[in-house]
Amino acid sequence: MFGYVIRRMVSAIIVMAMVGAFVFLLLRLAPGDPATILAGDNATPQQITEIRQRLGLDKPLPLQFVQWAGQIVRGDFGESIASGQPVMKLIAQRAEPTASLALLTICVAVILAVSAGIIAAARRGTWLDQIIMFFSVVGFSMPSFVVGYLLIYVFSMQLQWLPIQGYTPLSSGVVPWIKSLILPTASLGLVYVALIARITRASMIETLAEDYIRTAKAKGAAESSILLGHALRNVGVPVVTVIGTGFALLIGGVVVTETVFNIPGIGRLVVDSIAQRDYPIVQGTILLFSGVYVMLNMLIDVSYGFLDPRIRR
Repeated sequence: MFGYVIRRMVSAIIVMAMVGAFVFLLLRLAPGDPATILAGDNATPQQITEIRQRLGLDKPLPLQFVQWAGQIVRGDFGESIASGQPVMKLIAQRAEPTASLALLTICVAVILAVSAGIIAAARRGTWLDQIIMFFSVVGFSMPSFVVGYLLIYVFSMQLQWLPIQGYTPLSSGVVPWIKSLILPTASLGLVYVALIARITRASMIETLAEDYIRTAKAKGAAESSILLGHALRNVGVPVVTVIGTGFALLIGGVVVTETVFNIPGIGRLVVDSIAQRDYPIVQGTILLFSGVYVMLNMLIDVSYGFLDPRIRR
């Protein structure tokens, strides 16, 4: 098992190195000059040249990459071009809204999706199964920003039950915190729920057709015991896999959802930084999201060894 974990860790390091190189080149080769944007419309060529020298943008790309990679390894993500503040400080200031939204979405989505998938598989072909699958198709087909605006119109503007936009910190109280996250969580988690529910249903149907399930039924085992004690345990690998891969949808959805609901999180920080061509912030946030995604998938790979010991070999 130890060797299996080491191999997964080495793979994660290689992936992060490739992501870092891709992010660096993507932003550097994109059209537009941050020095020109930062200097303003009335800047002289000499002023633009001085800004490029101060930011190190006049050096060859390989040298820029080596210096940048060395800073990243030391935990230094540089300073914002626009504000001059450390990138990690700016990210830390925006971390609570994004972390709250992402964690609440994951918890609610997994609980609802796995439960819906189990119920749909147990009642395969019935009206309940058809309703669950219908909403799964609708949820997977609708963009998160469309869902967000619909939820705002119904629950905020018409019913006036929930706030339209903004984020209330947890320090201001649990109830206001949850109320500010209900609509963003529903908007962001709809696609996630649909994806996990469909995979759970398909895996459960396949597992319920196995011989050992028929044996358990013949012995008179209760339906709840068969579903939760026998079948669910053996669909762990595909369900955990789709939870990990679906996290990429969650990361992309955070940016859109925070923009729709005006949440001052890391997603909004990315959007504002791209508009300003603020290289250090964009690179830092993308690397942060990539690191979380790679770490989560590494943990999922390791969990395979516990869910199915055959995978270790």
